[in-house]
Amino acid sequence: MKIQFNTDKNIEGHERLEKFFTSELEKDLARFDDKVTRIEVHLGDENSDKGGVKDKRCMIEARPVKLQPIAVTAFGDSIEKAFFQASEKIKKALNTAFDKQQVR
Repeated sequence: MKIQFNTDKNIEGHERLEKFFTSELEKDLARFDDKVTRIEVHLGDENSDKGGVKDKRCMIEARPVKLQPIAVTAFGDSIEKAFFQASEKIKKALNTAFDKQQVR
């Protein structure tokens, strides 16, 4: 499973932040390793330099084998909060998708 990070111009893509998020995703999604080819993480700041409540966005897209891509989005007061919410959402979405596939 390949993990790719993308940030908008308002988010600094620090290597340390990317490494931390990658390790968290690898840990959280380890059981899907052979079922998902790629994970894309898109981080953004909706209000740019202006402050705001829940203005940080994290969209995670998973590319499961033999299924359509699955994408989730979460907003938070910080990139970390948005990331962890989106991570939980993608884990639940993948569980649901693969559970449905087993029923068929």
